Amino acid sequence: MDIGEFNEAEIVRAKEFGAYLDVDGEEVLLPNKYIPEGAKIGDKVKVFIYKDSKDRNIATTVTPKAKVGDHAYLKVKDANKIGAFLDWGLEKDLLVPHSEQINKMKEGKSYVVKILLDEVSNRLVATEKFDKSSQNDRIDVSEGDKVDILVYRFTDLGAKVVINNKNYGLVYEDDIYKKLKIGDKVKGYIKKVREDKKIDVSLRKIGYGKVEDAKSKILKKLKLTDGFLALNDNSSPQIIREKLEMSKGTFKKAIGGLYKERIINITDKGVKLKD
Repeated sequence: MDIGEFNEAEIVRAKEFGAYLDVDGEEVLLPNKYIPEGAKIGDKVKVFIYKDSKDRNIATTVTPKAKVGDHAYLKVKDANKIGAFLDWGLEKDLLVPHSEQINKMKEGKSYVVKILLDEVSNRLVATEKFDKSSQNDRIDVSEGDKVDILVYRFTDLGAKVVINNKNYGLVYEDDIYKKLKIGDKVKGYIKKVREDKKIDVSLRKIGYGKVEDAKSKILKKLKLTDGFLALNDNSSPQIIREKLEMSKGTFKKAIGGLYKERIINITDKGVKLKD
């Protein structure tokens, strides 16, 4: 039986309060409110298995916000001497023991956690302490790959992110061209996989693709501003980042390419679309 996962199970008997499913040779209750309409003995149903408040295996057809191995941004419903209890979409809240919290979690706030199955108690728990270097022992991404990233912490270097719900990487401050916050899910690109198994991530395409994206963004901006943009080689990196969400280096390469293609003119006041 895969606790914290979806299982396909057969309905083997019915009671007034629900149906019992055969899950790998063990009977697990599926309460009435979760039984699919028209389901009968012998039918197979897809259910999520977890433990109820009495520590019994229980089945549900409700899809939780995360399952075992997933990272998720979840809100604290209650925090007490046992730990913090997170809303993950099921009747029984998900526990984060105090030992698995970086700082004391507060009710009403949200945190990025990883869902685990405690091997001793066989209970589902969550942890904030998931970004150990050993977690990058198996890396399934390569430089240039487009990936899904989840922001989980900020440091002096930049934003720490979960990559494809598996590995961990860093978007350096210089590569952050738009406002990010903890819990944001965005697309990223693998910039470098280091020998020490650390992964650098960019919010922009790497190399030539990045410049092509920048050219498209500049053209789109020009069309929205009557063909003129008060930015050029002399503009500050901060202003360029605020207006276009790109570095000054990328901006200069992009307008240089557009100029060579005879799409824009570059003046001492800014760039202008050619008639």
